[in-house]
Amino acid sequence: MRHPIILAVCMAGVTALAGCGEKDANATVERAFKDVNVVDETNLSDVMLTVADPNEAVSYFARSVKESPDRVDHQRGLAASLVRAKRTTEAVGEWDKVTKMEGATPEDNVQLADALIRSGNWARAETVLNGIPPTHETFARYRLEAMVADSKEQWSRADSFYEIAVGLTTTPAAVLNNWGYSKLTRGDYAEAERLFGEAIRQDDTLFTAKNNLIMARAAQRDYTLPVMPMEQSERAQLLHTMALSAIKRGDVETGKGLLREAIDTHPQHFEAAVRSLRALENG
Repeated sequence: MRHPIILAVCMAGVTALAGCGEKDANATVERAFKDVNVVDETNLSDVMLTVADPNEAVSYFARSVKESPDRVDHQRGLAASLVRAKRTTEAVGEWDKVTKMEGATPEDNVQLADALIRSGNWARAETVLNGIPPTHETFARYRLEAMVADSKEQWSRADSFYEIAVGLTTTPAAVLNNWGYSKLTRGDYAEAERLFGEAIRQDDTLFTAKNNLIMARAAQRDYTLPVMPMEQSERAQLLHTMALSAIKRGDVETGKGLLREAIDTHPQHFEAAVRSLRALENG
């Protein structure tokens, strides 16, 4: 006896669903397109933050912020794009806004401190870093902490932060280079040389570290190029750096010889080295 009742209930349900079918289908389609748009927007934002022209990225995120002023991801994208575009004063203002928005994280304060350092405001950068919870332990945070300590000549503190930062990244070449330069400015040339060498082993395309390594060696009156990957033009530039370092330390004849070698090594006309050599020979 219950079967006809159950059948009637099921039929009523099917009828109700049929009546709502068109509306539900439209809603489902709208949700699907909304999800696709979110994915597309996320991908486009990633592109803008990485490979797009920095100023184009600024324009894109500025429009996004205007359309959705409450979205922290858009505001964050604008701030980061301004840093990429080297518009650091504007970037500080935008990171300031990010840190006050709902959804802001301690990492946003790290990025604010980064922008402040780029703009030369070391004192406020230190204040911002001091306000970040100690539990927020990231490479970016400790790299900045090390730089601030360096600026205040707090060498032990700087070394400690550099060491922590190196341990928190799989790509430590740049921070090793910074640490080496810190040692170079302190006159610890042997340790600077070691750190620059380690930076180059981590990333043998980092020309800044190669150039700094040459300065560290020349400071110890070692005027030989170390064994490391380098193109012919790089070799010539490094010889030029070594020559100038030698001349600065009073080893003028050595410097002249290195300048001649740099000129002969460069695959093109090396105007800077030619000019330096001519000045020495005429002077």
